[in-house]
Amino acid sequence: MEFFCYHRDRLDSATLRQELIEEHWSYMDGYAEQMIARGPTLADDGSPIGSVHILSLPDPAAARAFAFDEPNYQAGAYRDVMLRRWRNMLGRTMWDFPGGRTGGNRYLVLGLGPAQSAGPVLPQRQDELIAYGPLLSDDGARWLGTAVLAADRYAGVEVHNWVFGGRPA
Repeated sequence: MEFFCYHRDRLDSATLRQELIEEHWSYMDGYAEQMIARGPTLADDGSPIGSVHILSLPDPAAARAFAFDEPNYQAGAYRDVMLRRWRNMLGRTMWDFPGGRTGGNRYLVLGLGPAQSAGPVLPQRQDELIAYGPLLSDDGARWLGTAVLAADRYAGVEVHNWVFGGRPA
């Protein structure tokens, strides 16, 4: 099963997050094989305001453990967590993204859907999409919206600047 996890920072939590950076990365290292995409969302000034992780885990209980055992969450750095089932409609990871890790702007786009909808349709132009898939109800049966990690192409809905994450090289 695939899951979309978005931890949003509490105001003025940057110092706490910086203190916990090694604990955060060590925690994420334990999930490296399951990661589809990861990285911080950024304010207009480039400062972190959240953290996105899209990963494959065995079940919802494992996803909840991932989201709520994370060191920054445990320390109170996050104001909330969006955790949703997700489906990898592109079938690739951010490391497979043909646009590469650098160059151009990147965005997290969250489009939350109406109560009744058939769900997302994969766009014809996929070369600017890093990750794309539906946000689903806990049982995976209902479409609730769409999460997209995209290059310069999208603006609107709920849009956050995003960059590839992980330990610095």
